[in-house]
Amino acid sequence: MSTPASSPSSATPSSSTPRPGRRDLLEGPIATTLLRKSLPVVGGMIAMMSFNLVDTWFISRLGTEELAAVSFTFPVVFTVISLAIGLGIGTSAVVARRLGQGELGTVRRRATDAALLALVVGVCMTLLGLATLDPLFRLLGADDVLMPHIRDYMGIWYLGAAAMIVPRVLNSILRAHGNTATQGLMMALAAGVNVLLDRWLIFGAGPIPAMGVSGAALATVLSWGVMAAALVCHRELRELFDLAGLTLQGLAASWRELGRIAGPAALTSVFTPVALGLVTRIIADHGHDAVAGYGVGTRIEAISQIVVLALSMTLSPLVSQNAGAGQHDRVRRAILGCFVFVLAWQLLVWGVLQLLAPWLVAGYAEKAEVAQVLRTFLWLVPLGLGAQGVVILAVSSLNALHRPALAMRLSVVRLFALTVPLAWLGGRLAGSTGVFAGMLSANLLVGLVAWGQIRLQLSRQST
Repeated sequence: MSTPASSPSSATPSSSTPRPGRRDLLEGPIATTLLRKSLPVVGGMIAMMSFNLVDTWFISRLGTEELAAVSFTFPVVFTVISLAIGLGIGTSAVVARRLGQGELGTVRRRATDAALLALVVGVCMTLLGLATLDPLFRLLGADDVLMPHIRDYMGIWYLGAAAMIVPRVLNSILRAHGNTATQGLMMALAAGVNVLLDRWLIFGAGPIPAMGVSGAALATVLSWGVMAAALVCHRELRELFDLAGLTLQGLAASWRELGRIAGPAALTSVFTPVALGLVTRIIADHGHDAVAGYGVGTRIEAISQIVVLALSMTLSPLVSQNAGAGQHDRVRRAILGCFVFVLAWQLLVWGVLQLLAPWLVAGYAEKAEVAQVLRTFLWLVPLGLGAQGVVILAVSSLNALHRPALAMRLSVVRLFALTVPLAWLGGRLAGSTGVFAGMLSANLLVGLVAWGQIRLQLSRQST
């Protein structure tokens, strides 16, 4: 990392001149700006999420036990990624609001300290993950048949935790400045590296031995490592980093400000995989076939939410910058307009999934029992993704408005007051089909709550 100045407030071309992305977020047409900023992120996320499907497809060729074992890892993997997402949300909210207020010197200090915080959190996650690997997955319901495969996968995956976390925080700094094109490019780069490595490392090629599920984990870690290295070398980020001005007092001040948003946001993000882990435990009571079908379904569900997730990433800095500049009507129009869009969009996605369902089931389920579970999942769960999209955008917007506690409460209601209890009740009444029906009901109910909460907060902001 370069250190172009010794003081956060020093004047450089990058810190004294507003970038075009900043003017767009404050002044450009809302719909056009969000579309233009979201498209690169959508492209990158399609590439990134597709490598989960590539991993799943290759692992499904190894057998049902290997597929079920990797399905067990998804909530834990998502927990680490959710920590990174939370740190990114906090970083984006703080940096974007400072930009909206014109405090460009402070932006450089916060960007530097956020990157250092991400590195520290990544190392801590590696140590904690390796120390708790066996008891954690036993708690999730993994048995003696699956544990060897889980150890092979997570023993390598945990070593790359920092490579998972740091790039997400660095990308959030760029998003706060209005630069989403670089994020899309970096995500596509990582996905491409993963696709190239997956086939060689899982099944072997030439002098490379077949590594099975360990190969899938190594391919993932290496691809994220390439992305992290490319971002650290990125010119715009290097201009923002200020290691020469680093002091313990300044670091503590930055981490306190970042933590006020990133702490609750990270906790909120972690709630999702914790709930998924509980749902996985509920599904595990119905056998390995149910776990395998559910695991594939959750990966397809993630792909189905790409547009919503990308929109939440670009909406957040727009909300933060405009709130910082006092443009509250622009904030209201942006958020409510996005709500209407995602409801229509996700209904369209559900229809497309029904058309693709026979192909998806045939491609990812070799056993009839797994196929039946997956088909039921695709029919029920995606039907509630529009309402879930409203919740995702509401949580993102509340964090951008510096209301992380309310965002966290909304997530707690969705996941622990509704999703887990209704999934458990549905499982008791109707097996895995009931679990999926419970997940659908929870999303529909909390979508209504989220819409009402956002309207209330926006009315308070404008008064």
